[in-house]
Amino acid sequence: MHASLTRQSVPWEAVIAVDGADPDRLPAPLAADDRVRTIALPRPVGASCARNLALNEVRTPFVNWADDDDVFPDHAMAARLDTLQSTGVGWCAGWSEDLHPDGTTTLWRCPTPPGRHEAGDVWTYWPTPADTIPIGPTTILARTELVRAAPMGGLVQGEDYMTAVGITGLAPGISLRLPVYRYRKHAGQMTAQPEFDQLEAAVREHAWQYGRALRSAVHRMPAHLALAPHVPAEGTAL
Repeated sequence: MHASLTRQSVPWEAVIAVDGADPDRLPAPLAADDRVRTIALPRPVGASCARNLALNEVRTPFVNWADDDDVFPDHAMAARLDTLQSTGVGWCAGWSEDLHPDGTTTLWRCPTPPGRHEAGDVWTYWPTPADTIPIGPTTILARTELVRAAPMGGLVQGEDYMTAVGITGLAPGISLRLPVYRYRKHAGQMTAQPEFDQLEAAVREHAWQYGRALRSAVHRMPAHLALAPHVPAEGTAL
């Protein structure tokens, strides 16, 4: 992940949540990079809590969460940042690719089609909890204040389903016809573990119900109270 960040063409910072591990295990290139900051949690708390606590330390006006074993294509930050700054929407996402051990990739087109989507519309491309999630959570670059309004759900897995549904449920955004994230497939990844499927159906049900309730609440909100993301003049991406 760090190597792919160094190839981005826009300024960035990274906040790494060390989830109960020894911070001295941080690889030397990351420890030497002044764009990287770490928060060392005193005990393991899981991805949901770790990411929310890392969000406290974000200083950039835009943020993208990611897993440390995955990769951003070289154009990922610039393409989405340009879209956000030129349109004023709250979020910008794209397609993802599975990156296989032999270096080949398989494109994943999310059910949400390319183009602009109003608040709550992304959830409509998720017909039932058992269907494919409507958008790749880690493909989303969003305004930091919007991510803080829709932090990681308190789940032991699939926590970013909640954030993806929350962000897209609270503000309009744009989905690009472009892969912006590479999801590295390997035996050690969480989704490959034998126990992963035990809770996945319940996790998806919870996130789906949240999306439905949020869409209903926002659509019933009086127009003068509807969320309108602040648009800063300029900024950097995380």
